Amino acid sequence: MSVLHAVPLASQLINLCAAVLLLLGFAMLSQRRILTLINLFMMQGLVLFSSTLIVALTTHQNHLLWSAGLTLILKVIALPYILHRLIRKLSVKWDVETIINIPTTMLCGIALVVIAFNVAQPISELSGTIMRATIGIALACVLLSFLMMITRSKAVPQVIAFLSMENGLFFAAT
Repeated sequence: MSVLHAVPLASQLINLCAAVLLLLGFAMLSQRRILTLINLFMMQGLVLFSSTLIVALTTHQNHLLWSAGLTLILKVIALPYILHRLIRKLSVKWDVETIINIPTTMLCGIALVVIAFNVAQPISELSGTIMRATIGIALACVLLSFLMMITRSKAVPQVIAFLSMENGLFFAAT
């Protein structure tokens, strides 16, 4: 009996975290306010912490508990605090400038999600872990973050997009 069938509640919670992570990726992609973008990044870190904690407790992998704790400290507390201080100190304009308008960016994001699921499907079939159903969503989050990095013209939103891309990669790795 595999771990996936032994813990259906944990699997459902991980799938819920994956769906929320993808929705937060789209919210970040469509966001024009930089403070809200930072707050969405913080919520993405909180969802990443939750999913890592669920996997750690379900599979009894103690090293993932350390990873979840570091995620909580760094991505939910420290980085948003530093970014908020940076925004105040630099008196950065509060609206994020985009190169492409938001509806076009969202349509490109939907296309990237479809591509991510099609690319990840053969990989998911070979996976035997509890996270097998979320590989496509993790790849979609990485691609959405990459799109956000490309469509933003200022440095701070690009840094947030890069950090969000790291969240997607970390989600795929757990």
